[in-house]
Amino acid sequence: MSGVSILLVFVGLFLLGGAISFWKQRMPKGVITLLGVGAALSLIAGILRLEA
Repeated sequence: MSGVSILLVFVGLFLLGGAISFWKQRMPKGVITLLGVGAALSLIAGILRLEA
């Protein structure tokens, strides 16, 4: 496990939590979508770096 993969997973979970929080506050859907996409990309990149 490298530090970069841990950081990517942490950032992905942080963004996912923000997206969930914004969804509960009924924020604009564009912001929620952007956070969700960023979280997904970050989590995928972190998980793929764990395997490499």
